[in-house]
Amino acid sequence: MHRTYSLRNSRAPTASQLANPPPPPATTKNRFFGRGGLAYSFRKNAAGAFGPELSRKLSQLVKIEKNVLRSIEVAAHERRDAAKQLSLWGLENDDDVSDITDKLGVLIYEMSELDDQFIDRYDQYRLTIKSIRDIEGSVQPSRDRKAKITDKIAYLKYKDPASAKIEVLEQELVRAEAESLVAEAQLSNITRSKVRAAFNYQFDSIIEHSEKLALIAGYGKALLELLDDSPVTPGETRPAYDGYEASKQIIIDAENALNDWTLDTAQVKPSLSIRNVEYDDYGEADVNPEHEHWVDEDEAAVVEPEAAAA
Repeated sequence: MHRTYSLRNSRAPTASQLANPPPPPATTKNRFFGRGGLAYSFRKNAAGAFGPELSRKLSQLVKIEKNVLRSIEVAAHERRDAAKQLSLWGLENDDDVSDITDKLGVLIYEMSELDDQFIDRYDQYRLTIKSIRDIEGSVQPSRDRKAKITDKIAYLKYKDPASAKIEVLEQELVRAEAESLVAEAQLSNITRSKVRAAFNYQFDSIIEHSEKLALIAGYGKALLELLDDSPVTPGETRPAYDGYEASKQIIIDAENALNDWTLDTAQVKPSLSIRNVEYDDYGEADVNPEHEHWVDEDEAAVVEPEAAAA
């Protein structure tokens, strides 16, 4: 939030921002063609046309999610410009309109800041999904090796059933199948844990972003209550505006509310009609003991996202 409580003065970081540094910038930011859609189709189609066959579909998902984040970045940039323009326009109006539009600009600008934070957090989901893609790519060679040996055995049995190479290849096939079984089991286990971790990243970021936007909207409506919209007759003088301190306090209250918000205090929680499940917080469920077959496992370990960009 803006320490000066105005878009017409310089901004400074809050104590909360200094004490709790933000997450690292998303890998989708500030890239070539990052703010345009010119290369969207090329990136999406190229992602599914190259690389190991097993990981192509997930490669497309990773690229599509990158485009989603770039679109949000464009929207955040435009919202920031809109906030500044609102404040500049209000400057030429009466005192009350000038003050309220400036404070509204502060709130709208903060929405764009939240968009930027959302991008950074949402990218943790994308990078975790990307790590599954990389694991799928590493499993592909064992599949290919097993298929190649199988094809050789079938060819020799057709062309030369008495060939001594058949027995050698069959032994190789046994080893390849064992190797493949290990790789496939690891892929299955890691996929499940990382899917769970990835979408926890995504949904937590959506919950935080949505509820903080709702908070800002509520304080924005409180600002509007300070604006006297009662009609005046020609020649009548409107009462002098004395809401400067009140509008500033609303911004302060909004800042405090945003800083105090945590996932544990989120207002919107799922209400499920199946299995008698009640959620105390996101991702953990209390289950009726009668439904022993539906008890949630402990939360999967947090996956450290890879640093490499797609």
